[in-house]
Amino acid sequence: MSYVIDSGKACPTITKIVCSTEHDKIAEYCTSRDVEVYRRPDALAGDDTPVADVLRHVIEKIAEDEGNAPGLVALLQPTSPFLLPEHIEKCVSALRGDESADSAQTITPVFHNAHAFNQRVFEGGRVSFRFKKERQQAYNKQRKPFFFLFGNLVVSRSRSLLSGMDAFGETSLGVEIDRPYAIDIDGLEDLGYANYLIDNSLIELVNHKEL
Repeated sequence: MSYVIDSGKACPTITKIVCSTEHDKIAEYCTSRDVEVYRRPDALAGDDTPVADVLRHVIEKIAEDEGNAPGLVALLQPTSPFLLPEHIEKCVSALRGDESADSAQTITPVFHNAHAFNQRVFEGGRVSFRFKKERQQAYNKQRKPFFFLFGNLVVSRSRSLLSGMDAFGETSLGVEIDRPYAIDIDGLEDLGYANYLIDNSLIELVNHKEL
């Protein structure tokens, strides 16, 4: 949490940082970092709650408290800790430059072994390629089309969210980032890799405060 909070505070484009949570300890920490906390209703606190529903709740709360909804909302996720202020700036700049877009997101190239054309289906003890015909035409790295993974950030237009779209909307702009910054902390092995990147100075970090 400290990483994304510090990145948000270091980004001049960000005018307000809020935390949406139902967890007391998370709320306490955010308050200690001068981050306003919006208590998340139980209906939005489930594991399968769409993030767009949470964002809409935040937008509506800001509009209620301040009389005006924000034009853009950046989703700063603690599980994507290696977010840099420049990533936010570039997404916001891209979105402001294209009024037809619903969002802007960071992306990073898919590494070859995880490319869709290399993916397998495992059923009944047998393995087969998921995209057999495509792989026949693009059987090596040079022949495969460029695919991308989500990076570490999406900036959404509030009007698109309030119209019922998801966080990415129908039209999303891309900002490419280096793969190490796109790490998603989803388990102990991810945490180990994140520490490896930090310990070996393989990524740039905003100065952060320890929990």
